[in-house]
Amino acid sequence: MKALRLLVILSAAMAGGAAWSADRYPDRPIRFLVPSPPGGSPDILARIVGNRLSDQLGQQVIVDNRSGASGIIGIEIAKNAPSDGYTIVLATTTLFASLPALKPDLSFDPARDFAPLTRIAWVANVMTVSAGLGANSVADVVRIAKAKPDSINYGSAGNGSPAHLAGAMLDVLAGVRTTHVPYKGAAPALNDLIAGQLQMLITSPLVAMPHAKGGRIKVLATTGAKPDPLIPDLPTVAQTVPGYDITQWWGVVMPVKTPAALQKKLHAEIVRALQTPEVRELLAKQGATAHPETPAEFAAHMKAERGRIAEIGKKANILLD
Repeated sequence: MKALRLLVILSAAMAGGAAWSADRYPDRPIRFLVPSPPGGSPDILARIVGNRLSDQLGQQVIVDNRSGASGIIGIEIAKNAPSDGYTIVLATTTLFASLPALKPDLSFDPARDFAPLTRIAWVANVMTVSAGLGANSVADVVRIAKAKPDSINYGSAGNGSPAHLAGAMLDVLAGVRTTHVPYKGAAPALNDLIAGQLQMLITSPLVAMPHAKGGRIKVLATTGAKPDPLIPDLPTVAQTVPGYDITQWWGVVMPVKTPAALQKKLHAEIVRALQTPEVRELLAKQGATAHPETPAEFAAHMKAERGRIAEIGKKANILLD
């Protein structure tokens, strides 16, 4: 009986300690692990949200860039991090949807190894064409591609990249044949589009719009299912090609065994940050629209994205080694 009483007392003490820790969390800096180099969109968005979280939580949120192997190295570090609430991770379309859908034998499972919190933001890309293609609309592109299969070359930053998947989705859903040309980054592809050596490129509106205004390329449509709220005057590809929907998004996840109370608190704080006019404005300057949601909504979104990309990859014969 004495041993039983001692066990009850210890259990109560441990429960009280856990509650005390959750009430006072965080009591030291939080690491915001970003699986890409400094300076890119993931890094910038993480710093926007991280700075606001620092103010709200009264503890520094430190962005830790860990790039390599298309971001897989950073995700492996995050997967093996302590589940103590002091590591959060930037989830990207590539790492939490495209790679799991297209690359067999990944060293991580986004659904098994991580707990979703919320999307941070999303951005639709834009369909751009060379000035010499003779296309002024998505319908024109489809017409040309059907009349002359494989005559439209479209560029991307590499196999399995968002631009590659966007072009493959057009082929599958519009019933056309275009030719994929992978580049070592989006910049050389854009240069070839301007020079007329490439006929189509699906890329960021922030990159494309200045060249469109100068008449060097044409911007025809956005790639989301709905009009982009930041460029509402542009039509969507989906208005011509039903079902077309491919956007880039970023979110926050944590190691899966992080205590539920800490997940709940961080989710609330991130949503609170995303609802502030300051953060929304900063995201908009990056061409991104804030998108706070519940963990269940974020998990469902990622699962649906993996399924959709896997289906497109299968039909377009895209498989990453």
